[in-house]
Amino acid sequence: MGHGHSHGSHGVVEVGQRARTYLIGLLAVFAVFAVAGMIWLWPSGAEMDGALTKVVDAPGVSYADATITSVTEGCESSIETPSGTAACLTVAIDIASGPDAGTQNTVELTGANVHNGLQAGDRIEVARVDTADGVHYSFSGVNRLPVLITLAVLFVVAVLAVARLRGLMAMVGLGVAAWVLIGFMLPAVIVGKPGMAVALAGSTAIMFIVLYVAHGISMRTSAALAGTLIGLAVTTALGALAVHAARLSGFADENEYDLAQLAPAINFQDLLMVGIIIGGLGVLNDVTITQASAVWELRAAAPEWTRSKVFAAGMRIGRDHIASTIYTIVFAYAGAALTVLLMLFFTAREPLALFTMEMFAGEGVRTFASAIGLILSVPITTGIAAMTVGPAKVLATGPKHGDDDEGVDAAEGAAPVEPA
Repeated sequence: MGHGHSHGSHGVVEVGQRARTYLIGLLAVFAVFAVAGMIWLWPSGAEMDGALTKVVDAPGVSYADATITSVTEGCESSIETPSGTAACLTVAIDIASGPDAGTQNTVELTGANVHNGLQAGDRIEVARVDTADGVHYSFSGVNRLPVLITLAVLFVVAVLAVARLRGLMAMVGLGVAAWVLIGFMLPAVIVGKPGMAVALAGSTAIMFIVLYVAHGISMRTSAALAGTLIGLAVTTALGALAVHAARLSGFADENEYDLAQLAPAINFQDLLMVGIIIGGLGVLNDVTITQASAVWELRAAAPEWTRSKVFAAGMRIGRDHIASTIYTIVFAYAGAALTVLLMLFFTAREPLALFTMEMFAGEGVRTFASAIGLILSVPITTGIAAMTVGPAKVLATGPKHGDDDEGVDAAEGAAPVEPA
């Protein structure tokens, strides 16, 4: 039996040839199904044109950039209410674009816009309405691009400074994943393609790209990828059963109703499933790559351990990871649904009765399906990685402890793999 070696941080890690063959074969099957699914489900331009209803502004409406010169309390059109005058601000602006560039005007802020914190010097967008009575301006939105660009630049700098080349490759993978999401998955859902098939094909492609680009092509990464894809399948199955059993429609708030008017081909139960699958990708990837790396490091540090001992040690690490990651999932969903949760305090009904409402039950299904898939991915990935690394070795200082793998590994041989 020949062995090839490569050196990592702790020593030599070998990979069983049979396990290597099975793992590559499994991933090849996943890859073929993902590519075939994307080819089959990719929407054509004609399908997109037929499915989209573009929102068009009323005739005579255009938009211009403006700079605030002053903000004062009150408005000429303030409406009296039983509690007093409705909150309103009058904003003086210098118009910077459009046919009236270089002139001054005023716009009124009401409702939520009063709380934006706008002040002199801020850049905003205003709607210009050309009517028979003349030109009227109204507030349209805040120019937030400078803030977003600054945060994006800081993000890139932080990633490159801390993670260096690995961080750069992660951002490249993220860019390609965003292209798959925006270029394939969302358009396919809009035209009414089967949601779960779209999500599985697109998510599988994303995981292949992200993991191999960010972490390199290796058997360690492949073990993590296999665990991720199996965990994703578990999440999908649980989510589908839960959505059906809970009789969720996918219509949780007014955004879904608005979207249904614009894209009537969308199946909102499928859209809910797509959200569950995509929402679990990031944290699932984090757990599986950590577990695969842990197994590799354990094998490198303790080459005399049997695979069962490596698996047991990896699971001890995994249990700690599960405990912390569950908090991550729950608090992430709680933060996203904070406004919905606050509504619990303003009703006379029992909170448990409210949790049966779609807006609460939908978030519960998302959270629990993702969490269960995440938990099960830990033993799955740890087991795959433990079976992939080579057998226990006899150290020069004495016999190895336990030899439950010897018969199998002597037959399968070993192949050169990775540094730990």
